[in-house]
Amino acid sequence: MKVHAYAAHDAGGPLRSHEYEAGPLGSNEVDVRVTHGGICHTDTDLIDNTHGISRYPVVAGHEAVGVVQALGDAVDPTVLAVGQRVGVGATAGSCFRCEWCLSGRTNLCADKDDTVLRGDRGAFASHVRAGDWRHVYPIPDAIRSEHAGPLFCAGTTVFAPLLDNGVLPTHRVAVVGIGGLGHLAVQFLAKWGCAVTAISTTPAKRADAERFGATDFIASGEPGALQDAAGSFDFIMSTVNADLPWDDYFGLLRPQGRLCVVGFPARPITISQMSLLPAAKSITGGIVGSATQTRQMLDFATRHGIRPEVETFPVADFERALDRVRKGDAHYRAVVEFE
Repeated sequence: MKVHAYAAHDAGGPLRSHEYEAGPLGSNEVDVRVTHGGICHTDTDLIDNTHGISRYPVVAGHEAVGVVQALGDAVDPTVLAVGQRVGVGATAGSCFRCEWCLSGRTNLCADKDDTVLRGDRGAFASHVRAGDWRHVYPIPDAIRSEHAGPLFCAGTTVFAPLLDNGVLPTHRVAVVGIGGLGHLAVQFLAKWGCAVTAISTTPAKRADAERFGATDFIASGEPGALQDAAGSFDFIMSTVNADLPWDDYFGLLRPQGRLCVVGFPARPITISQMSLLPAAKSITGGIVGSATQTRQMLDFATRHGIRPEVETFPVADFERALDRVRKGDAHYRAVVEFE
């Protein structure tokens, strides 16, 4: 199968047409014809070589929605069928042999298939191949295709920490940053039953945060705002790609509270031992959910009407969509319509 893709051929360069031959379909593999693709900061980082790991040509994209075109001969026919609407996310396969996969934690597999790190075989293309059918997700009819894409990265990234960290409906929680990740985190936590406080630099996003389900708001840029809320939260999720005053945020936690970082700060996180030790507080990282957690996320989002707020772009406006994501101007996720 010949795949027509959209590739960057140098750092920060424009996307140009790129074709490759996908080769024979493996027994557990699935080919998906892409109709919609979400754009994440990870995509622009790979295109721009922000972290120095890109291999050009780069075909980014890891929030794909489309239609099954072909199935390997070992794919379970009771789960997937040709013509079915599905999603392929940040993880498109894993080994299913290691201790992590066998215990259901496929997102920790050392040999997982990271869709966006494949070089020229990401999801900004006519087709994307999933390395294993168990990482291909049937999309409920209630979720529109333009809304489904961002759920397979942003959605599962903010949902999985609720399970991994034992967040309870009785907890008081805070979400730092009301952007592509944060606006979904607020929705999931509100429907989880938590009292949710949104934290943003200015009051500009207060109305949106409340619309997403926040019951309180902190404008962190206002003098004394963080200090006034000290000791308020059992769980804080930081969704921003920014260096924060980490000790101030640890000060927001109650004893044994936890700070979960799902954003990507530019510099190492530094915390005073006195912020961490006396009240047994902790910090943890959050990543995209496992295959099981992603299915649970889709079910939860369907039942509770949780949807990303998206801007859609035709393929002709691909560069404008990427630029809006780079600048943080997307409201709140950008999605390209390939068909």
